[in-house]
Amino acid sequence: MFNKLFGKKINKEDKMNEQKGLVKDECIPSHIAIIMDGNGRWAKKRAMPRIKGHHEGMNTVKKIARYASKCGVKVLTLYAFSTENWRRPKTEVEFLMSLPGQFLQSFLPELMELNIKVQMIGDKAELPMHTQKALDAAMEATKENTGLILNFAMNYGSRDEIVRAMKAMMTEVQEGKLVIEDITEERVTNYLMTAHLPEPDLLIRTSGEVRLSNFMLWQLAYTEFWFTDTLWPDFDEACFQEAIEAYQNRNRRYGGLKGEETK
Repeated sequence: MFNKLFGKKINKEDKMNEQKGLVKDECIPSHIAIIMDGNGRWAKKRAMPRIKGHHEGMNTVKKIARYASKCGVKVLTLYAFSTENWRRPKTEVEFLMSLPGQFLQSFLPELMELNIKVQMIGDKAELPMHTQKALDAAMEATKENTGLILNFAMNYGSRDEIVRAMKAMMTEVQEGKLVIEDITEERVTNYLMTAHLPEPDLLIRTSGEVRLSNFMLWQLAYTEFWFTDTLWPDFDEACFQEAIEAYQNRNRRYGGLKGEETK
């Protein structure tokens, strides 16, 4: 289905057998963001409860974090729970809020071994206390790690993030710390939750949906998009490798001209 914009479909097993190893070193995306979609549909196809799909999705996170670290990706941002996801059934939300504790408890030793640092963006204060504690413990334990940043977007919504940035700037204007003329694109970027991170080079969305769903709207202005029909629990190293290779074949011009076209 998504052969043109999103990369041709190939047999995953053949792909891994052919390439044996990691993607080529040149032009590895520094920051990859993923909208992890399709857990519920994966479970429904198997006549399982939706929470089973979320549990399998957690295992996929481990798999992709390992592979991203080995590939040399610097930041992996995962859209784990949006500000709109609170509308889901209470039992599903409660299970989703338990996943960070389950994930981080079981994966923390390997995170340390792989030198992976855990971070998060989003409104942490609105999360249940047990979820906050799990995230805080993982961030504290891994804060000195210098490898891949595994960045979870939890209770995150891009419009909410931008509104918060605008309020912060307006407050500083009112307090005389900032004048209107100082407000530039760079200034706005510095007020976002991702101010300490490079903007994503590549966005991946699974499950066949082709929209951003209120995810990093400002930061994705010049990001390359790659969409796949694969449901998140089925997403594996071969899929991730295919997305990176599609990115490596893109010509990123940032609104200008590149290569021979500039001559």
